[in-house]
Amino acid sequence: MTFPPRRVYRVLAIAEAVTWTLLLAGMLLKYVVRVGDWPVSIAGPIHGFVFLAYAAMALLVAINQRWALGVGGLAVASAVVPYATIPVHAWLARSGRLDGGWRVDATDDPRDRNPVDRLVRVLLRRPLLLVALLAAAVAALFVVLLIVGPPGR
Repeated sequence: MTFPPRRVYRVLAIAEAVTWTLLLAGMLLKYVVRVGDWPVSIAGPIHGFVFLAYAAMALLVAINQRWALGVGGLAVASAVVPYATIPVHAWLARSGRLDGGWRVDATDDPRDRNPVDRLVRVLLRRPLLLVALLAAAVAALFVVLLIVGPPGR
């Protein structure tokens, strides 16, 4: 893939924080200024889609970088707390967890024989297919969540 894991993760971490701003501004307009539901109706789905895209990419980067389960879980969970993706990204970068490129080739490392690692390598060698599959998965989950409805409904 053209963009290294560090860059992709950073872009989505920032995008996730930006959409938190949109959502919080929408909630402020709805509940404090009382302009109606429209601000949240616009900002909510945007934030939801970017949230899911960030979570999918955090999972992919976690597998690629071989993060411990707790580190990957923290990366994904950081999207739940407003703006937490930014300090988590900074910590991951500072600790070297975002260093290196995409692992498209197998090495002598026994972990490279893991079925998940093999599948990820196959997909990383076909970036358009990977992006299409990730986008389809995020879109499908997004549609299901739209059908289920917002939290507290």
